[in-house]
Amino acid sequence: MGLQIIKPDTNLDFIGIRKIAFILSAVLILAGLGSLAIKGGPKYGIDFAGGMIVQVKIDKAIGVGDIKDAVADLKLPGLVVQTLGLEGDHEYLIRTSSSNITSEEVRTKINKALSDNLKAGFEIQRLEMVGPKVGADLRSQALEALFYAVLLIAVYISGRFEQRWTAAAVMAAALAGGVYGIGLLGLDMGWLILVALVITLGLCWYLKLNYALGAVVALIHDVLITVGLFSIMNKEFDLTIIAALLTIVGYSLNDTIIVFDRIRENTIAKQGKLTFGKIINLSVNQTLSRTILTSGTTLLVVLCLYVMGGSVIHDFALALLIGITVGTYSSIFVASPILYGFGPSEPREEEAEA
Repeated sequence: MGLQIIKPDTNLDFIGIRKIAFILSAVLILAGLGSLAIKGGPKYGIDFAGGMIVQVKIDKAIGVGDIKDAVADLKLPGLVVQTLGLEGDHEYLIRTSSSNITSEEVRTKINKALSDNLKAGFEIQRLEMVGPKVGADLRSQALEALFYAVLLIAVYISGRFEQRWTAAAVMAAALAGGVYGIGLLGLDMGWLILVALVITLGLCWYLKLNYALGAVVALIHDVLITVGLFSIMNKEFDLTIIAALLTIVGYSLNDTIIVFDRIRENTIAKQGKLTFGKIINLSVNQTLSRTILTSGTTLLVVLCLYVMGGSVIHDFALALLIGITVGTYSSIFVASPILYGFGPSEPREEEAEA
């Protein structure tokens, strides 16, 4: 028998507290959406908004504040200074959202400012520039990547758990046609993806692809909460955060599939013996030990990255910490209750007791 930290006979009533879980999720999502609305959307990093990154190596340890003070007179917009690499490397990143001047002008100005204000030798090792057009293209491609990941997951779940590959194919074809038609209206990519996600959920509901509906709602829930908390904390969104969000989608799906697999097995084995709500409770309790062990060990690794990985991957690790925690929660308290609400039309506990 494998390691278990939850007793095999545990019988927690997860379905019974689903309303409390829904309220908690709604509060977190609304808080995040409120923050995004107040701030006019996410705070984009250089990858998406355009700007420059300058990597500097200094002969001795210098505080980040000292470097920021040294280049303060340049009045570069959106100036951010970060440490890079290990503590003894003495390497730093200077990031600015300015894209109205050439890279050579920036190199010359930063070189002069550091020479005049720092009492240490230094070398500019790298200078990268991302134009506004490239940033906008990257932003659109990142949104598309997230959307198609969710769409393909919906198709896979529909065939994997409900053996309805034809319905899944119909959903994919209808969605592709809908997205193409909406795209002819010239909508911004963000609005296009939002409408496409609504169509995806509507098709899952209409075609009664209930496993897919539960999984997709849970994935959207995880992404919205992670993005909302990043907005509340005033963190920047760049390509590393998109990579983190895609990782979160995959990790959350893995947890959800484990729970759904057990629900399907128990539905076949105990059909007519237990109501669907009790089958879901039984399945979640049976997989609870595995879920906690897997998520706990993953979180320990990500926490080490967050604490000791340096400032360059700090936000990436933070996004994973939030996303893995929320993803574990959603596989139990969001995906399974959604499946319960739209699942087989068997008598529920309330009806059985009546």
